[in-house]
Amino acid sequence: MSHLQVFAESDGTTPLLDTDDAAAITAALAEIGVRFERWSLRPLAPGDDLLAAYAGEIAALTAEGGYRSIDVATVTPDHPDRAIMRTKFLSEHTHGEDEVRFFVEGQGLFTLHQDGRVFNMLCTAGDLISVPAGVPHWFDMGAAPRFTAIRLFVNPDGWVAKFTGSDIATRFPRLEPVA
Repeated sequence: MSHLQVFAESDGTTPLLDTDDAAAITAALAEIGVRFERWSLRPLAPGDDLLAAYAGEIAALTAEGGYRSIDVATVTPDHPDRAIMRTKFLSEHTHGEDEVRFFVEGQGLFTLHQDGRVFNMLCTAGDLISVPAGVPHWFDMGAAPRFTAIRLFVNPDGWVAKFTGSDIATRFPRLEPVA
């Protein structure tokens, strides 16, 4: 289930907001320009084309945002580079374009640092998140990652990050395994 915690940037232990409510999540993230939506999941069989299954939604996003590159990223607990990938994404960074992800399955924790607050947004299957260009953030896929996400980019080279050098990500909750 989608979950948002908002903290003061000086305190990673006491949330100012802690909610599973989709409307409250949408409103809180909209305050910092982040788009959050819940999409209906399609029933898919192994081998089905995810991009074809969500072609209508992708076309609408592409028309809005001018995306030129779309792909599917899948990371599982047995991925050989999972630890390296996790470490790379855990450092605060920005992008020169929006970071747009639709979670088809699994989960990931986007943490956004804006306006003196830190927003821990647990995205799960059915969640679309669009982090605006320039918003400092980090992403935790967890120690045993399991997710599939459709990614949309304006830059055909895909994910290009500018790391801030801040250690703020070390002071806030990470993605914990689902019990």
